[in-house]
Amino acid sequence: MNAAQGIELPAVLAAHLAAHEARDVERELACYAEEAEVTDEGRTYRGTAEIRAWLGRAASEYSFTSELTAVRQDDAEHWTAVRHLEGNFPGGVVDLRYRYTLKDDRITNLTIAP
Repeated sequence: MNAAQGIELPAVLAAHLAAHEARDVERELACYAEEAEVTDEGRTYRGTAEIRAWLGRAASEYSFTSELTAVRQDDAEHWTAVRHLEGNFPGGVVDLRYRYTLKDDRITNLTIAP
C-alpha cells in the first residue's frame, strides 16, 4: 500500500519511521526491544548497544534524501516499508525495503535490503 494512502501504522512503527527520517538516534533507539536485531548490508547488530553504534554510523556515513514510498502489513507481527534514497553512497539511488517484526509494541527485528 502506498504510504500516501493513509494506512494506520502501529504507534512504534510510526515513531520509528519519523525518528529515522529525522536521523534522531535516541528516539529511533527507543523503538527497539532490548534484545532486538537489525540486519543491514549483510551485517547483524544485536541489542541496543550495537544498534546505537550502527545508527550513529548510518546517520553520518553518507548524505542522502529519503522518501517513504510504501508501507504494508504482511501479517499480525510483520510490516514492510519501502524508502527511496538518493545520495552520495555507491550507486547513488536505491529503493530499500525495511522488514519489521513487532512484538509488545517494540521492534524485535529489522532487516534492510534492496
